[in-house]
Amino acid sequence: MTTIRILIAEDDRQIAEIQRRFVEKLEDVELCGIAHSLEDARDLIEVMAPDLILLDIYFPDGSGLELLRELRARDSSSDVILITAAKEVESLRSALRGGVFDYILKPLVFERLEEAVSRYRDHLRHLSGLVRIAQKEVDVLLPRSSGEPSHTKQPERLPKGIDSITLDKIREVVSSGQQWSAEEVGNAMGASRTTARRYLEFLVGMGELTAEVTYGSVGRPERRYHI
Repeated sequence: MTTIRILIAEDDRQIAEIQRRFVEKLEDVELCGIAHSLEDARDLIEVMAPDLILLDIYFPDGSGLELLRELRARDSSSDVILITAAKEVESLRSALRGGVFDYILKPLVFERLEEAVSRYRDHLRHLSGLVRIAQKEVDVLLPRSSGEPSHTKQPERLPKGIDSITLDKIREVVSSGQQWSAEEVGNAMGASRTTARRYLEFLVGMGELTAEVTYGSVGRPERRYHI
């Protein structure tokens, strides 16, 4: 299996250290550098050419969204997962327009990063196995099929791994107003915890839900979601 080379771009050194420890726990992944500024990130990207960048938005010397746009403008092969505290819908829209692979809100939970990198690995595996493409292959790789009816109700654009039917089920489950964990939502709708968490985090990014971190009896952090 091909090793995924990851670069961390995060100005907060403590958060960057947490991300480093998380990355080193992942299988078939190599950390190729840590940048604490956009200037350092640009240099490391040019030299190391990482497969995947874990990118913050807020830096003292600019915005990670600017770097994302620069990468796309020069057709960089590096993909980007944004890990940020930015909850503004416009930030999410800008990220989607920039072709971000995923959008994860802080505080980062290891399982959420593990799930995102796993989907990225599947994405690369699928691409590497293609010789010529058919429409069904395109529909797997892109977030939505261009053949969907125009009257289908969806957000402006759904990221990879998000579909409207499951999204509506998630909305129905959490509509009671109580706090839910990803595991509880998954059990309620007959899906896995990782699937439920992916959709819940998307709704948090869209501003439809709020996430709070609580600590159980053994001190393990857990994100709970509510309207």
